[in-house]
Amino acid sequence: MTKMLRKSKVVITLMMAALLVALGTFNVFAAPKQKNIILATTTSTQDSGLLDVLIPMFEKETGYFVKTIAVGSGQAMAMGQKGEADVLLVHSPDAEKKFIEEGYGVNRRLVMHNDYIIVGPGTDPAKIKGVKSSTEALKVIAKVNALFLSRGDNSGTNSQEKKLWKQAGINPEGQKWYQQTGLGMGQTLNVTSEKKGYTLADRGTYLAMKKNLGLNILVEGDAALLNIYHVMEVNVTKWPKVNADGAKAFADFMVSKKTQDIIKTFGVDKFGSPLFFPDAGKKVEDLGK
Repeated sequence: MTKMLRKSKVVITLMMAALLVALGTFNVFAAPKQKNIILATTTSTQDSGLLDVLIPMFEKETGYFVKTIAVGSGQAMAMGQKGEADVLLVHSPDAEKKFIEEGYGVNRRLVMHNDYIIVGPGTDPAKIKGVKSSTEALKVIAKVNALFLSRGDNSGTNSQEKKLWKQAGINPEGQKWYQQTGLGMGQTLNVTSEKKGYTLADRGTYLAMKKNLGLNILVEGDAALLNIYHVMEVNVTKWPKVNADGAKAFADFMVSKKTQDIIKTFGVDKFGSPLFFPDAGKKVEDLGK
């Protein structure tokens, strides 16, 4: 009798487990050994609200917990170089390539893009609205000494801005009309709005904050303003304590079809257009065409 009861309990337990699996409430996969992942990323992915949507999904699906540190791309990669992050989501292509070449990161994969824009007050004192070339617009800003706010934080946006000034043949450092905030994208947009100046911004962050800013898009559509994001895993052979499994799981998640479909429509309901364009599996040279 006792044996029959034990067998009955085992059968009932197995049946209950099968039912829970069918209902999706029982995880048959083993929980990750190291649950915590440190993601070093840009302020634009945070300020735009994209990570607020994606990270809870990732955590629910995988059992990992993500600690997000939103800084400039340069600072994010500096964390990776010290083994202080597991995975990076950044947008500074030249610096990323160097990061990989020096052995700090592995498996760099294209995730998405949007574009940079030059924004400024509605009065547009430098009269750059509609100028097709971003470098020509910067030349005009410099010529009339119009206030320009730079992030000055070695971020991807800051690197792109410095690249544009160089292409324009202008060194703005030390000029009274050129001020560096040392802040992230969202805060720099707020300062630019308060001071009625100009700045270079990524479209996603600008659109997410537009209703609270006194800034308009004045220059856009230049091929030089393409803003490309990659995900990279920090090299575990250089930093053995890195959560390599977690980093790969997050990177795989970012380029998965499900996530790419979410990126494709993110922002459409609020702004009428997506804040980012999904690019997993594409070639960089084909973007923006």
